[in-house]
Amino acid sequence: MTIQTVDVLYTAVATAENGRDGRVASDDGNLDVVVNPPKEMGGSGAGTNPEQLFAAGYSACFQGALGVVARKEGADVSGATVTAEVGIGKTPEGGFGLKVAIVAKIPNVDEATARDLVEKAHQVCPYSNATRGNIEVTLSV
Repeated sequence: MTIQTVDVLYTAVATAENGRDGRVASDDGNLDVVVNPPKEMGGSGAGTNPEQLFAAGYSACFQGALGVVARKEGADVSGATVTAEVGIGKTPEGGFGLKVAIVAKIPNVDEATARDLVEKAHQVCPYSNATRGNIEVTLSV
């Protein structure tokens, strides 16, 4: 597998304290959240968790990629939503892994066009490019 070369335009910086049961904050102060494991994993569920943060970032990024593709294709994606469902669980090797389901709702195009736009957005989205070949990502409209 080749490593993707990137001409960096922006670098996000966040620092975690106490891992999954603590706090995460960005260096600019725009993000400052308490993180706790979800109840399903034995935690309090009182704060957000890394999977929710990943889902938020992936869905926003994918929506942006969808917009880029739609502009090139001349498609109307106004009113569209993208939901990222991020699951965490144990791997056969004994560690933990993730899987993602991307669900796009694009009301102003037919289903075939929606599927085409989502497939193309999956090729453009930085999160999709980072996870490709590493975790299972399913796409649906």
